[in-house]
This record gives sequence, C-alpha cells and structure tokens, in this order.
Amino acid sequence: MSQEFLKASLSPEVIRLAAQLRYNVQSNPWSAAGHLAAAAGSMLLALATCYCLYNLFLHPLRDFPGPKLWAMTRIPYTRNYHSGRGVRRLRDLHARHGPFVRVAPDILSVCHPDAIHHLQGHRKGKPENAKDELAYKNFRHSIVGANREDHARVRRVMSHAFSAQAMVEQQPLIQGYVDLLLQRLRENCDGGRRALDVTQWYNWATFDIVGDLAFGEPFDGLARGQYHPWVATIFEALTSMTMITALLRFEFIGQLLPLFLIPRAFARKMQEHDQLSELKVDKRLSLPTERTDLVGKMVANSRKHGAEMSHAELVANAAVLIIAGSETTAALLCGATYLVGTHPAVLAKLAREVRTSFQSEDEIDLVSTQRLKYLHAVLEESLRFFPPAVGSMPRRIMPGGDQIVDRHVPGGTVIEVWQWVFNHNPEYIHKPDEFHPERWLGDDEFKNDMLSGVQPFSVGPRNCIGKNLAYAEMRLIMARLLWNFDIALAPGMEDWYDRNQSWAVWAKPALDVCFVPRAVTTQE
Repeated sequence: MSQEFLKASLSPEVIRLAAQLRYNVQSNPWSAAGHLAAAAGSMLLALATCYCLYNLFLHPLRDFPGPKLWAMTRIPYTRNYHSGRGVRRLRDLHARHGPFVRVAPDILSVCHPDAIHHLQGHRKGKPENAKDELAYKNFRHSIVGANREDHARVRRVMSHAFSAQAMVEQQPLIQGYVDLLLQRLRENCDGGRRALDVTQWYNWATFDIVGDLAFGEPFDGLARGQYHPWVATIFEALTSMTMITALLRFEFIGQLLPLFLIPRAFARKMQEHDQLSELKVDKRLSLPTERTDLVGKMVANSRKHGAEMSHAELVANAAVLIIAGSETTAALLCGATYLVGTHPAVLAKLAREVRTSFQSEDEIDLVSTQRLKYLHAVLEESLRFFPPAVGSMPRRIMPGGDQIVDRHVPGGTVIEVWQWVFNHNPEYIHKPDEFHPERWLGDDEFKNDMLSGVQPFSVGPRNCIGKNLAYAEMRLIMARLLWNFDIALAPGMEDWYDRNQSWAVWAKPALDVCFVPRAVTTQE
C-alpha cells in the first residue's frame, strides 16, 4: 500500500495526531510509554465492556432470569462460591427468580424436583450430559470424574466390593470399630460430665473403618485420638480444589489466577494428598492380592472381568473411596446428632425404638437395624436437612442442547443442582427449615412434599456406589450409641448448624455432646 494512498485514506486530524505521537516518542519515551499504557488500558476496558454487554444481551442464556451483574461477569459467582455461605445465597436467588437462575455467564442453577432426574438420570439411549470437565479435573481417573465409557468399566469392577454379600463379609470389621468408638467415648466422657467433640470422634471412626475396608489397615484415629496426616490433608485439599475450579472458569486468565490467589500452602496440601494417596496404594499393592480389602478386590475383579485398571485409576479411586466413604458419613452423623439433640421429642422416640427393639446389644447389627423405621426416617430427614455432599455436581449440556424440566437449555451450558437449595425450598418441601422425620412416614401434613427431588446420593448410572454401605454404617452407629448412652448437646451448641460453612463438603465446627453411659441388662 503506497504512502500516497495512506495519506488519502486518513483525515488531516488523524495524520496530525500520529505525527504528534511520533514526536512524543522521540522526545520523551517515558511519556510515550504512559500514552501506550493508557491506550492499552482503554482497549481492555472496551473489550471488558463488550464482553459484559454480549453476555447480557446476545448470549444464548440471555433469556434466563437472574441478577444482571452475575450474568455479565462471573466475579459475583466466584465470590459467592468462595464465601462458604454460597448455598444460602443461592436459595435466596431461587426464591426471587424461580427454578432457573443464571448465576454466571454460562452457568445455570436449577431448583426443581425433576431437574436432577432429567440431568443425571438414565437417558434411555440418549447421549449423556457429561460431568463438567473443569469441576472434575482432579478426579478424571476416578469413578467420580471418568467419561461415560471408563465410568462403566470402573463401576463394573468396583460394584462387587459393594454388593450385599460383601457387606455381610465386612460386618465383623465394621462392628469392631464401632466397639472401639463406644469404648473410647466411655473412657473420655467422665460419666457424662465431660462434653466430647463428636465432629472429631465420628471422623476418626469413619476414616478408620474405610481405611481398613480399602487398604486392610486403619488410620488409627480412634486409637490415638488424633487425625492421620493424610486425613488432615484431605479437608484442605478439597477446599483448594473447589476454589481453583471457580478461578479456572475465567476466560483467558483462568490458568494464571490460581497462581496469584490460592495460597501456596493450599497447593502444597493438594500435592501432599496426591503423594499420600499413591504411597498408600503402592504399599497395599505390595501385599498379597488375596486380601479382601477394597483395593485387593478392585485388582482381582479388574483382571477377572478383563477390565484391568491402570495404576493412576487405582490411586484415584482409592482416594475417592477414602473421602466418599468417611467424610460424608461422618457429616451425616454430626447432622443427625445435632438435629435429634435440638428436638427432645424426636430423640426420646428414637431412643425408645432402639431400646425396645432388641433383647441385647449383640442383636444390633447391619441387617437387624433395617427394621428400625423411625431411625430410618430420622436419617432420611437428616440427609434432607444437612446433605453431606453439599457441592453442585455440575454437568455440561450436550451439543445441540437438552430439555431440562420445561426449558430448552443450549448446548455447552453448565448446569448445577444444589441439593441443600432444593431441600430447603418451600415451593417443594413443606416447612423446609423444620426437622420432621414424620414426613418420611406418610404423615398427611407432608403429603405434598416432592421428596423425589431429595437425592443425597445422586441418581442414574452415576449414583453413589456405596449408598447401601453408608446407610448400614449410619444405622449401626446411631443405634448402638443410643443403646449405650443418653445424649445431650453441650451448652452453646444450639447454633452449630448455622455456623457451618460449605465448599465441596461442610467445614464442620466442633459439636460438643455429653454422653451419659447407661447400665443395660435386659430389654426395656
């Protein structure tokens, strides 16, 4: 392009400004740098403005309701995600905007009894709405984050370890740790005069159980009265993962933000978690394969069914087993203990059922507790009120879009279904912020509750593989606690529920409980 053409194409004013800029650069380079920085800043501001306006007026999700600022930029969503009080804010948003709320430029939160079934249920030949790759980046080798084909293969291998027969085989081991829990509570409760933090004791018990189930050896939490280093690392690693996931969603700079905004100590905890997971698995693999722990069964079953798992898959799935098989059970036990402790009539009725259903404590086991209907209702209502898996389990809508509830959702949209938000929505649950086990026993007052949406273990082909074991373990621990002790919350624990913060799991504060031993000789 000739110089004459350029001159002809540019106005005299533009030529004058360009000449002035050239003069400024030659005579005062520092001033020129300032002009360039200002120009770059103006350009970035213009791009950000265009980005926000596009999200607000042209984005495929523009017609979904929600706060305008949340639709324009993902900053409010990220702040809410990091706050530890996010589910409560989301409940308020759904109360204002309805079942669908646009919480970020490309993310919808859905609160409806059919949402989880449409999103995660069996598809009957239709493609799967896959798990969001960013949210499950750290679990891609495990049953939690694997793609559809790998998930089916891994689940086929692991399912044998969670069968009814396997549960019966594991009963002596589980009973042994419940015996140890009760023994340690008696040793430390000072006849009921000393309150004990059950947040710790439940965690120590469930981690010991799942550690032995998975690797053939416990974490010795109950024996030592302290957390194993790996267990202590898990909680911080989970918090770090959720924070990093939220930051990675930022376009262009998402890969850089965690480097500046996530403390290095958190990053180290994630590395330690990965290293300890691998060390624990390698130690187990060095032992005889015939052992009946879960890792041993995974290895044996993968070879038997021609679906051998890689070393990375063994490590990832062992880590998932430890988290899913311990923290979630411990959280539910904490929630149930708090809820019955703040509802004396429920506690009295539950204790009476346990103490009149058995002739002796020896009769209380994983199978016999299935007939305790009120205990089951208490656990179900505790799962509704305080669901242990508090995260949203995000899915990404398939290309071409999908029908979720009564709306067409564009392909590529991330959909979140928050169990706690649904469970506390008065549109679907009568008196959602009140604890009523009777709603699970056919009480007419709660006949219109849409309990099909209460799914703490998820639904469909990816529902929790350890659901039956979790129920059995929770029933057994609660029943034997109530057989052996009269329990009461310590003073100052009345607001325990409200002090809980949440990320992937609940960051549970101390829950101090008084255990008064009972002298039991015959059926009451």
